[in-house]
Amino acid sequence: MENLDVMVLRTLRDWRLAGRRALLTTVVRTWGSSPRPIGSIMALAEDGAVIGSVSGGCIEDDLIARYSRAHGAPGEMPSGAPALVKYGITADEAHRFGLPCGGTLELLLEYDPDAASLETLVAALEKGRLMQRTVSLADGTVGVAEASAPAELSISDTELVNTFGPEYRMLLIGAGQLAEYLSTMAKFSGFAVTLCDPRTEYRTAWAVPGVTLSTEMPDDAVSAFKPDRRSCVVALTHDPKLDDLALLEALQSEAFYVGAIGSRRNAQARRERMIEHFEQTEASLSRLRGPIGIYIGSKTPPEIAVSVMAEILAVKNGVRLPRETEVAHAKEAAGAGK
Repeated sequence: MENLDVMVLRTLRDWRLAGRRALLTTVVRTWGSSPRPIGSIMALAEDGAVIGSVSGGCIEDDLIARYSRAHGAPGEMPSGAPALVKYGITADEAHRFGLPCGGTLELLLEYDPDAASLETLVAALEKGRLMQRTVSLADGTVGVAEASAPAELSISDTELVNTFGPEYRMLLIGAGQLAEYLSTMAKFSGFAVTLCDPRTEYRTAWAVPGVTLSTEMPDDAVSAFKPDRRSCVVALTHDPKLDDLALLEALQSEAFYVGAIGSRRNAQARRERMIEHFEQTEASLSRLRGPIGIYIGSKTPPEIAVSVMAEILAVKNGVRLPRETEVAHAKEAAGAGK
């Protein structure tokens, strides 16, 4: 599954190019608990078709009833300038719309977004560019420009600015069962996945569609991959000849996550090798994760993949993981890398 924002914007573009009326909904503010974070988007067509999400479902149902003709509903989509609407202002309303206790969110509704600007935005995102979309609250005029760095959504009295980035990317070193499960989970989490394995005997059994395959040596593959702040690199071969140089190359990049599977003993041996033979230091290896994964008592390849994917998502989302988690995970990681 590709990046959800791109899917929403592409579908909305297609609706508008086909002449269908539609609105774009963006979560612009939240108070208390909220089912979806600020910046989340959803598109609604005049016939009730929906893509994306701004809540657990109840707010979507209300928007469909208000602004579409789905199931014979009397809803009508307005025209004109964007509108701000709040949900969950009272406890009763929060309960009605399925919001957590005390939760309130504010949405910006854009009626009939301009098809041309949507086409420009989607085309740039599909080429892997980071883009900024600015909406005038006075009349709905939209500006699209390339962004220099990721940024949180911002809204003022006059405009909304939202940054849309290309897909998060994952580079896996080493084919096998664990890589199959991990790549599948990554794709469903919105990552574009590349698998590198120069070993023919391992690649022949690869069966996960939609994954880019590389036959280069792993360190060359990392260099060609050009990891950035929306990238992670995970080594899964247990073979120092393949893993070590790739990890060292990845540590020189901006990748938000660099790690290798294996037991705690193997992780320590890897660090010692890198310090002894590659002039590394504890400081230069501080970003190297291993053993990888969050402790869940996992023993099988799919369970270990869940553990690793959970840690990657936690790091991506800015969750600070306690060192105790890594230590506890060593017990289960021993079963994955001896």
